[in-house]
Amino acid sequence: MKYMDIVNGPVNASRIILGCMRMPALSVGDAVNMIRTATELGVNFFDHATCYGNGEAEERFGEAFPATGIKREEVIIQSKCGLHFDTKEFDWSRDDILNSVDGILTRLKMDYLDVLLLHRPDLIFDPEEVAEAFDNLYTAGKVRHFGVSNVTPGQLELLKKYVKQPLIFNQLQFSLDQTQLIDSGLYLNNLTTDRSINRDNGILDYCRLHDITIQAWSPLQIGMFKGCFVDHPDYPELNMKLAEIGDKYGVPKTAVAIAWILRHPAKMQTIAGTMNPEHLKDICDAVKVDLTHREWYELYLASGKFLP
Repeated sequence: MKYMDIVNGPVNASRIILGCMRMPALSVGDAVNMIRTATELGVNFFDHATCYGNGEAEERFGEAFPATGIKREEVIIQSKCGLHFDTKEFDWSRDDILNSVDGILTRLKMDYLDVLLLHRPDLIFDPEEVAEAFDNLYTAGKVRHFGVSNVTPGQLELLKKYVKQPLIFNQLQFSLDQTQLIDSGLYLNNLTTDRSINRDNGILDYCRLHDITIQAWSPLQIGMFKGCFVDHPDYPELNMKLAEIGDKYGVPKTAVAIAWILRHPAKMQTIAGTMNPEHLKDICDAVKVDLTHREWYELYLASGKFLP
């Protein structure tokens, strides 16, 4: 495994994070095995959210973790709050943040979170309420570090005007299929392709300039949740290139796709959402691969892009 020290945040954090959204599908015993497998592979970072199974993912993790024998201080536990599928709203209000963290800690059976992220933007959020909630949680020792997910530079600037604690993470979608983070910079001012459209106000460069670590979600998915592009018949050229480079480094195609993300100089982490131990092993093989500059571009072009 490769590790990194997060600026203003946890040290020795694994570049690959285990996303626990699908953990409700596991029995407690299988969850124990999944957590142990992750740590044996060097993954020490686990990502949750209050909306994952309406809290059931955190609950299953909380039931399983004590049985793993892993010490709490050996792992980094992150969760997100603010996304409510039941009421169909995003809520960053003070009371919702505070109540959400209390629920998270209860379900995880833990005393503190290493990281709390605000889950997607609340369109009517009050930054002063967010700041008050963060101060309360930090002072009480319930949350050590803070961040966001899917948030724009302007929204981050507004938060930073009031929030005292550093915002150290932004979860953003990025993969060989979903390359919006980097496309507009390449196709700048090009009317021949929609890839020239700036869809996120330059959030990648903003995060790099402000020491905010990007956590790439759905690194193998087509679109949001339309399946995996590895071995998918609609991606023949990409899979040929993944196989070619995988053969060179002695790793599966999945590992090459993850290595493509890790190769970016923004020093991102990537979130692996699998609950299959063997699949996680394939993903973690990405750390064995140091793609060359040319190989990175070959994969980008094989995913359906072109150079202007």
